[in-house]
Order: sequence, then structure tokens, then C-alpha cells
Amino acid sequence: MEITVAVDAMGGDHGPHVTVPAALAYLSRNPEINIVLVGLEPAIEAELRARKASVGPRLRVRHAGEVVTMDDPPALALRNKKDSSMRVTIDLVKSGEAHAGISAGNTGALMAMSRFVLKMLPGIERPAIATVLPTINGHTHVLDLGANVDCGAAHLLQFAIMGAMLVSAVEHKPAPTVGLLNIGEEDIKGNEVVKEAAELLRGSRLNFYGNVEGDDIYKGTTDVVVCDGFVGNVALKTSEGLVQMLATFLRQEFKRNLFTRIAGLVALPVLKAFKDRVDHRRYNGASLLGLRGVIIKSHGSADPFAFECAIERAVEEVRNGVLRRISEQMSLMTAGAA
Repeated sequence: MEITVAVDAMGGDHGPHVTVPAALAYLSRNPEINIVLVGLEPAIEAELRARKASVGPRLRVRHAGEVVTMDDPPALALRNKKDSSMRVTIDLVKSGEAHAGISAGNTGALMAMSRFVLKMLPGIERPAIATVLPTINGHTHVLDLGANVDCGAAHLLQFAIMGAMLVSAVEHKPAPTVGLLNIGEEDIKGNEVVKEAAELLRGSRLNFYGNVEGDDIYKGTTDVVVCDGFVGNVALKTSEGLVQMLATFLRQEFKRNLFTRIAGLVALPVLKAFKDRVDHRRYNGASLLGLRGVIIKSHGSADPFAFECAIERAVEEVRNGVLRRISEQMSLMTAGAA
């Protein structure tokens, strides 16, 4: 299947210095993929020349005269930056010229523009941000991670459907397990919204495991963990902070004196294996689920390797029909409710 991916080449902390080499590297290994680099044409072409690359049948450049900055308020970017690289990337998905779009830019602006341009899938009221987190036995998908601070029980059910269909598609699991993030496993735990959501999930067609706690995320208890955007974002940022703290502690201890430095050299293979296992770059690329199009949000500080992982995530969602699966499942839920 030939797939075209639109890339916001100007997004993120590094712009074309990351997005262009990532696109070139991905194209070199995936002959069935086409990429459209969207942004300031002179900047993109300069980066291509620096890497002795040029446009061709599988790599095109689409000029966009504006850039959405990280400081732009989403409403302002939506209203005033219609020729931005981010907006043009989404427009390409809307028109069908691209099967998916990727940006490392302003998350709020990307969400606002995507929702305005692409609209929502039938039966889905709000989009959700879903990402992959490593676990003891593999990985799990968590959503929502910040798109929706206040949610009702029906929204959490929709998030669960979208997350389950995502895992079912890209990991070929017919009945992925779904856990509802709570302060305890017991049915009596949690606020009223979570309790009501649990009831809806029990009555759904999903493979609902039940309530899960925060430590279950990294235990890999379920394939999907569902929560509102407030809780999800706090959990994600707390996890990122913990990883940074532990890495700092390890560096400090191994540099404490001559003996610890020698111990560090001896332990280097183990440390490298550990680093590779928890490398956040491998999990880069959050899905904006619920839209009538595949949009992936890359981390703003992503390097070329991490951005390649975001491209791969977009391709896998298109190749495995994530949008179709979500739509079909929502239709089944609606028919069952009727």
C-alpha cells in the first residue's frame, strides 16, 4: 500500500534540522512511502542541499508562508495563521493528498486546527491524545493525555473505544484489555464520573478489565489505560520527571570518585541496555484520536530518530485502518444502544 505522509517541517524545537533528515532516513528504508515536507521552502531546500538530497517522486516540498510558534495561543493560530506549515499539513490530510499528518509544534494549536479542519468521527464528541508507554512486559497505550481536562463518563467510554481499536489495529489484538485509571481497584473507589464510566464500560462490547491504579500502567496490566486529560497529563509528566531524576542520580553516583567511575565503566553494557529499553524516543508520536484523519503529535524536542518513530506511527495507523475500526465500533455501540 502506497502511503503519503505530510510533515510539518517547521514544527518543534529544531524544525527542518530534525524533520528533514528524519524524513530522508525513513524514505530510504520504506520504498512504498511518500512524504510531503510542508513549510518555508527556502529553509527546507537549504537543509536538503546540506544533506545532498533533492525532491523527487517520493519527496515533495509544499511551501507554507507562516509558522505556528510554541507561544501562539491556539485560538489565535487557528484564526490568523491559515498559511502556516501546521495548517497546510492538516489541509493536505483533509483534501486526501496525504493519508496522515505529523507535527512537533504547538499541541494546543495542532488540536484546535485539526478539530476545526478535519471534524470528528461519527459518535465521537471529543478528540483524545493517546501515546505508548513502556511496561515491564512490553508497552501500553494511555489516553487522554491532556486534550480534555474535564470529561463525562460517556467521553471516557469513547476514549476506551478509540484506544482499544488503535491497539486492535496496530498490534493485531482482537480483544485488547481496557483498564480505567482509578485510585483503587474496588468498584466503590473513585469519583462519580469514574464510577459511571466503569458501569458503561462493563456494559460495552470492550474487553474491560476493571479499575487499574497508577502502578498498573508500568506493570502492563492492561493494553489500554483510560483517564481524563487532567489525570493523564499529570501522570505522564510525573513519569518523565521521575526518569530524569533517576538518570541524574545515576550520573552523580558514578562520578562521585575514582572507584565509582571505574564501576561505571564496568557497568557500561548494562547501563546501555537499560537506556535502550526505556528510551523515550522509541515511543515518540502521540495519536490525536477521534478525528476524520490521522494526525500524529511528535514531541517538540524530538531528534531525527524520535521523529522517525512518529512517522512510523502515522504509517501504521493508516496501513491498519484505525479510523475505519473506530467508526465501525462506534456504529456497533450506537446500534446496540438503540
